[in-house]
Amino acid sequence: MRPLLVFVLAGYVLTGIAAAQSLGEVARREEARRKAVTSGGKVYTGDTLKVEAPPAPSPTAAPAPTAPENVAAAAPKPDSNAADDSKKDEKSWRQRISAERDALSRAELFAESLQSRINALTADFAARDDPYQRNQIGGDRQKALSELDRVRKEITQHTKTISDIQEEARKAGVPAGWVR
Repeated sequence: MRPLLVFVLAGYVLTGIAAAQSLGEVARREEARRKAVTSGGKVYTGDTLKVEAPPAPSPTAAPAPTAPENVAAAAPKPDSNAADDSKKDEKSWRQRISAERDALSRAELFAESLQSRINALTADFAARDDPYQRNQIGGDRQKALSELDRVRKEITQHTKTISDIQEEARKAGVPAGWVR
């Protein structure tokens, strides 16, 4: 039994030595990989992350009152071109819905981070004995709580705006795939 144990143990040791890479070898491979990469990747800045608000739909103006002889000519006609433009403009529908969904995603992520900060401040508050430090931490926690309330209202507004855009698209006869 003992020779078998020695044989198995020797097998593990030799396999580990044979398969192990030296630090120098790993460094050389990494250096070669970095030289092979031509671009540094995409860099995100605050300017590239800013999302412009979608343009607000402009209400159509009612025609001005005219003389009685021109009443029939001045009657508003359905503007089929405007309806066709809204149906045909897939890019604008997709931009509107994606901009709002991106804003919702950012707000949800911010709410999660605020909740994490509030949890940490609550634990820190409970662990302190010094009244001055507890007062400082309590103030920070209150600010974070009020900010979380604001962000939750923002999330509700973004969710409502997304459903409004979907309803508007439905009424305009836009294919559902454009606003998914």
